[in-house]
Amino acid sequence: MSGANASPTGRSHQEMMKLIEENAGLGELAQKGQAPRDVRYRISRFQGIMEGSGLPIPGLFRIEGSIDFDNFEDSPDWIDTPLTLRLEDGRSLPITVVDNSGRVLSEGHGPLKCMCC
Repeated sequence: MSGANASPTGRSHQEMMKLIEENAGLGELAQKGQAPRDVRYRISRFQGIMEGSGLPIPGLFRIEGSIDFDNFEDSPDWIDTPLTLRLEDGRSLPITVVDNSGRVLSEGHGPLKCMCC
């Protein structure tokens, strides 16, 4: 048996990402130690699914989308750093703003994310 995704039978597990939620609205973007900013957001959440069984893979997810507030160029320290987006419904999601256009990306899995491997 070789490889991280090998099963006891020696076959490789097939993983896929399934869209589980699309959400848009007004929320708050917060960085540790700084006051939250009001933002308009649009996000899509994907969950890792084991192909064949349809079971979710804990910790394997992807959040994509965008946020919009006055000017990212005034806040360069908000780019490529862990942030928290509080949605209109009260939930909070960990995100990273990857560029000054407001593009959002967050992925989970691995020793610094899900702690399962």
